Parts: sequence; C-alpha cells; structure tokens
Amino acid sequence: MKAAQIKKYKKDISLDIVSVDKPVINDNQVLVKTLTAGVNPVDNMIIRGEVKLVVPYKMPLTLGNELVGEIVELGSNVKNFNIGDRIFSRLPLNSIGAFAEYVAIDVDAIAKVPEYLSDEEAAGVPLTALTAMQAFELLNVKEGKTIFISGGSGSFGAMAIPLAKSLGLKVITSGSGANKERVLLLGADKYIDYKKENYLDIVSDVDYVIDTLGGKSLEDQFSILKKGGSLVSLKGLPNKDFAKRNNMSFFKRLLFGFAGRKYDKIASRNNQKYYFIFVHSDGKQLDEVASIFNEKHIKPSIDEVFSFEDINKALNKVDNGSSKGKTIIKF
Repeated sequence: MKAAQIKKYKKDISLDIVSVDKPVINDNQVLVKTLTAGVNPVDNMIIRGEVKLVVPYKMPLTLGNELVGEIVELGSNVKNFNIGDRIFSRLPLNSIGAFAEYVAIDVDAIAKVPEYLSDEEAAGVPLTALTAMQAFELLNVKEGKTIFISGGSGSFGAMAIPLAKSLGLKVITSGSGANKERVLLLGADKYIDYKKENYLDIVSDVDYVIDTLGGKSLEDQFSILKKGGSLVSLKGLPNKDFAKRNNMSFFKRLLFGFAGRKYDKIASRNNQKYYFIFVHSDGKQLDEVASIFNEKHIKPSIDEVFSFEDINKALNKVDNGSSKGKTIIKF
C-alpha cells in the first residue's frame, strides 16, 4: 500500500509517498481503508521535530493525525462495530499514520460518522472537535459563562464555536473582517475585526480563553480574563501541569515546568489557571461529538480538498496559515 512518510525531522515541509506493507491488526484494533484525512498544523510541527519532546517518534514515520475510513477487518475483541462501518478517528499520539491507504486503529479511538456528513466534511472533525472538547473539559465550562477564542476565523474556530454554543456558552472571537459574516453564522455572539479594533480595548472579565495564536498574543489574553478565570493554549508552551496530566517522567516535569513557568507566573497574579493542551484520541468523546453533530446538524467548514498525490501542496497550504476551514486529503 502507499503511505506518506518522513525519514528524519526536517525544516522542509514535504513527505515521500512510498510503498509499505499493509498493517496487521491486534485483537483490539480495526483495519480501516482510508477515505479522507484531515491536514493540520500539528502535521507540520511533527515534520519539523517541534513535538519530539512530547511524543518521540521512531523513523521512518507515516504522518497524519485524523481520518475517515471504512472498516475492512475486525479484531477478535472488537464489539459494537462491523465491517463496512464508516468511522472517523483522531489517531492515538503514539501511532499516527492517517496518510496511508490502510490504517490499524485501536477500537477505543474510533466512532461512527454521522450519516449526514460527507467523507470530506467528516475528515475535518476529529482533531479539532476533540481539541475543543478537551479544552472545555480543562476549563470546566459552565452554561451561561463567556469564552473568548482568539483567531476564531480559522479551522479550529469553525469547530469550537458551534460546539461552545451547544454547551450554552457566550462566544466572543476575533479575526479579519472578511470572515466576520461567516463566523457569526457559526454562532459567535461577538466578532472583533482585528484590523479595525483591538480586542484588548473591548473585551474584559471573560470566564475562559482558548488561545490559538501563542507568543505575545497569549500573554495579552490573560489581561481580558477575569480573576480566577482559566486559559487553555494550543500554541503556548507546555508546563508542569501538562506533564503531570500526561503522566510524563520526572525529567519532563522539570523541563516543562521550566518551559511554561512564565505563563504560570502571569496566571498566578490574578489567581488564574494556565493550561497547555495536546489533543489525545478518545473514541467515547468523539461519539459524544457525533451526537452533538446529529442533534445540531453542524456542518464543518472545508477550505480545499487535495488528492493524496498532492499531499505536499496541502501541507504547505496549511503551513501558510491562510485557510478558512479544514484542508482535506481524498484517497
């Protein structure tokens, strides 16, 4: 079968399409024929070696973190799924590989796709939806509270905003004016055009923040958070809390404790909480997402669909950061 791989970490965003053996499943896995796969910034981060301290991958490595596929083989312990089922998955961190024609997946990492979603639409769901749901969990969100999502016009916001609304949250977000109407249609209560207004002058005392930008913007966002509020960052630095939550070694707890200390200190000034998130697989939670989708009929925003042969074009498009929704690979 064909798979898109790297042989070593590198700055150049490119994968080699190679021929590899079809995977053999264990008793607790399913073999899936890949139909579509989502392309995400984390794929490029992995290529560059930016997450090797979090997940030390062995080479050669087949890339790809989320997919939609058809089950073609069942492990002997697999229940509640059948051959022919259409499933989607955020693959387990230690066994990614969605950019391949066939993938062996742990059964506890999959869920059935809502029937109304196309293969392309469904491929844009697992990673971003689980990121949002796991961020909401860390924040311990409550109905009626207010959340600010920075850079909400991108693929994460397109998923997080309707999910946040389904949980009864008031949503404030920011982005370029060109995307305002589209994002308001997703359910955002307030949209701030960063070219015309500075959200720091408008927004204050929000209960929760999800940071998608990192850097100086991450530091700034603590100032709009109320005392005792909580912030989750997708682009900041891991801290000691992150290492403890993920049962990492004593060395990594020290290392990440040092790395994220600046943000922990900023948060502590106003009794705030800082969390870093690296989304993990969770079939049960993905099934909850599917239920919300079926109830609310949420439609993922898809920017562009590429063929598997054009995977490097897709990766570079995502790396340029100009997407208005998810970038998808079709097999």
